[in-house]
Amino acid sequence: MTLTLSPIRLQLLQNALASVTDEMFAALTRTAFSGNIKERRDHSTAIIDTDGNLVAQAQQSLPIHLSGLIGLVAAIRAEHPLDTIRPGDMFIANDPHEGGGSHLPDINTAEPVFIDGELTCFVCTIAHHSDIGGARAGSMASGLTEIWQEGIRIPLVKLYSEGRRIDDIWRLILLNMRMREERLGDFNAQFAASRLGLRRMAELARTTDAATLRAAFAGILDGTERRMRAAIAQIPDGSYTFRDLMDGDGLEVTDIPIRVKITVKGDEIAMDFAGTGRQVPGNINLVFNGLQSTVSFALKVLLDPHAPNNSGLLRPVRITAPRGSIVNAVAPAAVAHRVQTGMRVVDAIFGAFAEVLPQAVTAASNGSNTSAMFYGVDPRSGREYVYFETLGGGSGARLTRDGKDGVQAGLTNTSNLPVEAIEAEYPLLVEGYNLIEGSGGAGRTRGGRGIARAIRPLGHTTVFSGSGERFRIAPWPLEGGEPGRPGRFYLTHDGQDAPEALSEKASRIEITPASVLVIETPGGGGWGPATERKAR
Repeated sequence: MTLTLSPIRLQLLQNALASVTDEMFAALTRTAFSGNIKERRDHSTAIIDTDGNLVAQAQQSLPIHLSGLIGLVAAIRAEHPLDTIRPGDMFIANDPHEGGGSHLPDINTAEPVFIDGELTCFVCTIAHHSDIGGARAGSMASGLTEIWQEGIRIPLVKLYSEGRRIDDIWRLILLNMRMREERLGDFNAQFAASRLGLRRMAELARTTDAATLRAAFAGILDGTERRMRAAIAQIPDGSYTFRDLMDGDGLEVTDIPIRVKITVKGDEIAMDFAGTGRQVPGNINLVFNGLQSTVSFALKVLLDPHAPNNSGLLRPVRITAPRGSIVNAVAPAAVAHRVQTGMRVVDAIFGAFAEVLPQAVTAASNGSNTSAMFYGVDPRSGREYVYFETLGGGSGARLTRDGKDGVQAGLTNTSNLPVEAIEAEYPLLVEGYNLIEGSGGAGRTRGGRGIARAIRPLGHTTVFSGSGERFRIAPWPLEGGEPGRPGRFYLTHDGQDAPEALSEKASRIEITPASVLVIETPGGGGWGPATERKAR
């Protein structure tokens, strides 16, 4: 007999579960060691049911992390019968080809929640670690061509068994990572957030039995599905297509096509990526579960931005993509900068829906969060450091409003690292940090402006690697607007007037204190003719 909850009871439980994930997220933020987590908040927390459905995700979580969280529980279900899982077990994984992840720096954890002696759900965390080993410090350098070069691959393993840490696995993981003290701090932050989630679920269980919680899980997912079906039903039936191009993989391939055909029929959508380019040697490939996260994000923001973020979003959606394509990559594809491709998928979906959803669609945004990584030895302490950041840029103009300036548009929800945090933690001087005037595409409504950041190493030589998109192929406009200005990396050298241009996929560039590395992120595309812009 299926238990049916009243709407009020269901909403109360939905809010309670969301509160658990929000508190886990805050705990992870406050206790992490690395600036990438404690300042930029490159992490997520969630509750996933025993069927592998995302039920609740912290409000500040990253959309791209959806895939890793769900993928980890799917891997658990595939390899461990649920009746063999015990209280105190903790599972961990990061591998996109074997462990359900989307790229190696994102390490996922899952702990089982038992209520009334029954396995009811999992509390999950995911955090981007600033280094997980591999051929290059930071594990995110451009130019890597296979997954083995990108860091330690962790398939699904049990790190804790009934509360006892399995030290052989723990030592093996840490041995393959740089900056062990920082890694320990970030791991412990994840573990603390997970244990907090267990305590909060135990408190919830004092008033809510396992059957009621399972009924709440089903009701939450069903409610989101109904919302999505109602929104899809408002779109005219038909097929909508769009083709965009990526700059390239930084090695061999340029002008990589991203093509989508979206077929709407009634309250369902079929999304087909046939015609998209093959997976590439460079590390911008996206695995299929990352594609699912991308589609989920795009449809949510276009159709129902206020819908809860859970697995119900994709129930009315069928996604197909050629195996071995850049959006459905297979081993041993390198994937460190998979968000570059994911962001272009978002743009393509927006482009396909531009005619029928003009109130919701934006012109093309900055293409991806431009990645910058500095590695060196701090002359003050003699310790290695990695400063990793993805910088925001301009978002695309909207039908009635200008695009936003300097934001993380799309799949990532991280912040731009404050100057004070950079200079306090790393031997780097930020000589410039500003919005780029005129970088947003002109139009009746303008695209958002990109960011310029200029960084000089202090007392040592640092090594820079960067990955940008929309550096050659500008963010496209809509309805007669102008494209956004592309981004770029370049060096200025003391005593020299001419800057030194760098590739959009720069790798291992040595920078001395006599030089400044400048990052300029793309602006967003404009909407409508600039001649129709009203004075403001």
